[in-house]
Amino acid sequence: MSLRERLWATMAPTYAAILNHPFLAGLTDGTLDRDRFAYYVTQDAIYLGDYARALAVVGAKAPEPRQVAIFARHAAGAVDVERALHDTLLAELGLDPSEVASAEPAPTTRAYTSYLMATAYGGSFADGVAAVLPCYWVYAEVGRALVEQGSPDPRYQRWIETYAGEEFAVVVAEVLAVVDRLAEVTSPATEERMHAAAAVATRYEYAFWDAAWNREDWPLPLRG
Repeated sequence: MSLRERLWATMAPTYAAILNHPFLAGLTDGTLDRDRFAYYVTQDAIYLGDYARALAVVGAKAPEPRQVAIFARHAAGAVDVERALHDTLLAELGLDPSEVASAEPAPTTRAYTSYLMATAYGGSFADGVAAVLPCYWVYAEVGRALVEQGSPDPRYQRWIETYAGEEFAVVVAEVLAVVDRLAEVTSPATEERMHAAAAVATRYEYAFWDAAWNREDWPLPLRG
């Protein structure tokens, strides 16, 4: 198997659990509670800000100029393209953008973004690529799986189509091409770290949807 295939084999069991999660089932049959989806959109907006920062750090460590450009472009895209979708959804869900902007990261959001930033800053370029990869790849595969079923809810259908679309597929293909390039220079020890990073990040992807389903909150208030 190629490096990308080996990494997917590491991610696959968690991906299967993601596809079976009731949050995603609710997207396709249209029964997902509006408050759960609003929670997801709010936390995802928070997540994207730090994900963009992680991508920028990964790009700064890239050994090749083309790779630097890819991650710099994707960092901007994480803010611009997906935030545009969120802006539409916020209005449709009746959410105040200023309240979303000031919302507190939930425990899983904080943990996931902290992991990405720590790996991007403290690890190698390969480590960082592996950590940010699941957010690309899992969403593309989820979009591809869900678009075959569709959703009777136009908001959920638009979300599905975003990640099943050709534009997002091109973005994911660029990152997978970086993985293929890494395969030419990656040692067994580095690949082992990549598998560990990809596995953790994929589990956080599951946890993120699970947090939205349960509307996760901190056990104690931020201020007494």
